Amino acid sequence: MSDKRRAEIEAKRTKLAELRKARADRLKADTERRATEIAGPTPVRKDLDDLVNALVGSPSRGGRDSGDRSPSIPGTPSLGHSIGLPGPSALSMSGSGRASRQSDFSASVGAAPALQSSSTDHVIERVLTPRIRGDLIDVEQELFEFPRKERVSYNKEVQTTAIETESPDDYEDDLRQRILRERDIEAERLARDKELEEESVKLDLEIEQEIRELSEEERASILAAPEFLDFVEQSSKIVQRALNDGYDYIRDYTIGTESGGDDSEGRVKRVCEFYDERYGKNRSITDVDWSPKYPELSVASYNKNPAALNEPDGIVAVWNLHLLERPEFVFHSQSDVLSVTFSPFHSNLVFGGTYSGQILLWDTRSKHLPVLKTPLSAAGHTHPVYAMQMVGTQNAHNLITSSTDGTVCSWLVDMLAQPQETLELVHAGHNKTGEVAITTLDFPDNETTTFWVGTEEGTVYQANRYDRAGAKAGLNQHDMYKGHAGPVMGLHFHPLIGPVDFSDLFLTSSVDWTVKLWRAKSLAKPSTTPHAIAPLYSFDESDDYVYDVKWHPAHPAVFGTVDGSGHFDLWNLNTDTEVPVVSTSVGSGRAINKLQWDYKDGRRAALGGSDGRLYVYDIGDMALPRETEWTDMQKTIAGIVGGGHGQANGVAEGTDSRNVAGR
Repeated sequence: MSDKRRAEIEAKRTKLAELRKARADRLKADTERRATEIAGPTPVRKDLDDLVNALVGSPSRGGRDSGDRSPSIPGTPSLGHSIGLPGPSALSMSGSGRASRQSDFSASVGAAPALQSSSTDHVIERVLTPRIRGDLIDVEQELFEFPRKERVSYNKEVQTTAIETESPDDYEDDLRQRILRERDIEAERLARDKELEEESVKLDLEIEQEIRELSEEERASILAAPEFLDFVEQSSKIVQRALNDGYDYIRDYTIGTESGGDDSEGRVKRVCEFYDERYGKNRSITDVDWSPKYPELSVASYNKNPAALNEPDGIVAVWNLHLLERPEFVFHSQSDVLSVTFSPFHSNLVFGGTYSGQILLWDTRSKHLPVLKTPLSAAGHTHPVYAMQMVGTQNAHNLITSSTDGTVCSWLVDMLAQPQETLELVHAGHNKTGEVAITTLDFPDNETTTFWVGTEEGTVYQANRYDRAGAKAGLNQHDMYKGHAGPVMGLHFHPLIGPVDFSDLFLTSSVDWTVKLWRAKSLAKPSTTPHAIAPLYSFDESDDYVYDVKWHPAHPAVFGTVDGSGHFDLWNLNTDTEVPVVSTSVGSGRAINKLQWDYKDGRRAALGGSDGRLYVYDIGDMALPRETEWTDMQKTIAGIVGGGHGQANGVAEGTDSRNVAGR
C-alpha cells in the first residue's frame, strides 16, 4: 500500500469518526429533550396548550355564559337557596317571603337587619339562630364583621383571559413555524445519517480491498522492488550492528579485581575476521586501508574470481567492526582493483586503482558503480596501478597514482577526465627500455613534491613532481638505493611524531625475504654521477616473501611486517633488532598481502589475506610508547649506523644482502 493511498484511507477514517460523533451528539440531545418533556411541560409547551384551549373552547367557559354563576368565594350560598334554622322554632326562609319574615323577626327580638355588601354583586347573608330557654329567647348576632381577604383562585379560564392581549393568529403562525422547523431538522438529521451509512459502507469496502490476500505474483513483485530491498538491507544492518556489540551487559565488576596487570602485554589478539562467501570466494585481497573519520570502518580491494564469469572482476568492500557477517558497502569494478584508499578529506569517497589503469571513485552515498572514473587513454594510466596516495591539505590536495610503466599522475578528486599533471619516470641506464616499473610509492610527512618509488628491479629511487633548486622534475637516476635482490613490495617513511624527527628513515620489504632500513639522502645535494646508497640495516628473520611493511603511527621504534607464510611480525627496535617481539600466524597460513594500522591510536592492524579474508588484530599496550622511547630510538639508530657501516659498504659492493646487518 502506497503512502498516498494510506493517507487517503486515514483521512476517510477521520471523517467517518467525526460523522459518527456528530450523530451520537444529536441522539444524546434528542434523548435529553424527550426526558425533559416527560418530566413536565415547559412554559412554551404550556403556552401552546393554552392557545389550543382558547381556540377550541372549554366546558367551564360555557357554564359561565349560561347564567349559572359560581360563587367567587367558596362556601358562600347563592341567592334563591333556602336555609334551615336549627331549633324548635326554626324558620324556613324562601326568596319570596324573606323580607317580611325578617322584619317581623327583627321587631320581636330587636336584632339589627342583615348586612349586605354594596361593593360586590355577591350578597353575604348571616344566619340568625334563635335559642329559646324558658320565657326568654337568646339571639346570637354578629354586631361587627372584619372584612375578609378575598381568595383568588386561578384556573384555565383566568389564565386564558390574562394572555388574550395577543392575537390567536400569531400563535398559530408561531406553532406552524416551529413544526416546520422541527421537520426540517429531522429531515437534515436523516440525510446526514444516510450519508454516514453510505460513507461507512464505502470505507469498509476500501479497507477490505486493501487488506486482502495478495497473490503469488504480487508478493514476488513486492519482494523484488528496489525500495523494499533497500529497506531490508538498511534495517538488517542496524539489527546486526546491535547484535554484534561485544559489550558484556551482565559483567560482574566485583570479580577479578585482585588479579594482576593486563594480560595482553607482549602479545597480539585477533579482534575479528571479515569474510563474505558471496564476495570473497576465490578472490585475494590486494590492498587495505582505514577510514580517517570513522575508526570502525576499513576497506579492502579484491581481484577477480576466475570461477565466476558473471560477477564483476574487481570488488571493493567497506567493513564495519560492528557488522561482522557482511560488508557495510560493496563497490564494483570492470577490472581487478589493485590499490584502494579512503579520502582523508571526504569521508564518503573511496579511490581505487585497477589492473587496466583506470582510477575509480566510489561514493558511499551512491550505489555499487563508481561515480567518476578516468578514461583509458594515453593521457592517464594504461598499465596496472599498484600504488596511490593522497597528499596536500583540506583546501588543496591531489591524488597521486603510479603504474608499472613508470607513469605518475596527479588528479583532482572532482575531475578525473584527465590528470592535472603527468610525469614519466625514465632511466637512461636501463638496457631494453627506459621506463621504471613502479610497484610502490610513498611521500614523507609534510612533503607533497618529493617522493620515493620502489621498482620491480629491486632499486628504490627518489623523484620530484616539479623542478626545484638543484633538481629537475622526474626521476633522480643518479641516487640509487640498492640493497634488495628482488622486486620491492612495500615502502613506508617514518611518521613525523613525538619530540624527535625520524622522518628521513624509511623501510622497504621485498620478495628476497628481507626488510631493510634506509636513511633518505638530503635533497639539498643531489648526486651528479651514479651513486649507490646502502641500507642502514637488514632484517632477515622471515622465511618467505615479505609483502608489506609499515611503521607504527604512534610508537617510534615499532613496525610490522606480513609475509607469504601468513605471519604477522611485530618489531620493536628499542627491544631487539634481531628478532620480532611478537610473531603470529594469521588465519589458515596462506600469504598476507597487505598491512595497515588504524589512524586513531595504532592499536589495531588490518591484514589482507590471499584467501580473501580481512583480519583485524589488536596489539594492546605495545602501541603505547613511553616518554623515553624517542631517546632510546636515537641511541638504537646511532648504534646501527656506527656498527653496520662496513656491512653497508659490503652491500654496495654486491655481497649477499641476507648476511648484512647483524648476521
